[in-house]
Amino acid sequence: MSLVTPEAFILGLSALGAGIAMVAGIGVGLGQGIATGKALESIARQPEAKGDLLQTLFIGLAMSETSIIFPLVVAIILMFVRPLVGAL
Repeated sequence: MSLVTPEAFILGLSALGAGIAMVAGIGVGLGQGIATGKALESIARQPEAKGDLLQTLFIGLAMSETSIIFPLVVAIILMFVRPLVGAL
């Protein structure tokens, strides 16, 4: 006799997958912090290049931000849409 229903097992693994997907946020946060710190160091060393540095920084931050949006969407789908429950 099974204590865990197949639906509960799939929902539990979906929650685990959503949590693992959101671990990607740690790397993105660290990378953005390092990039911002290096940009501020560069501006301190060469203030006349502030405009170019900020423009490049914002483009880089926008690009790295998309790498966390995709796992966030996957986590939301796994938690609220529950696409795998219908596969039973």
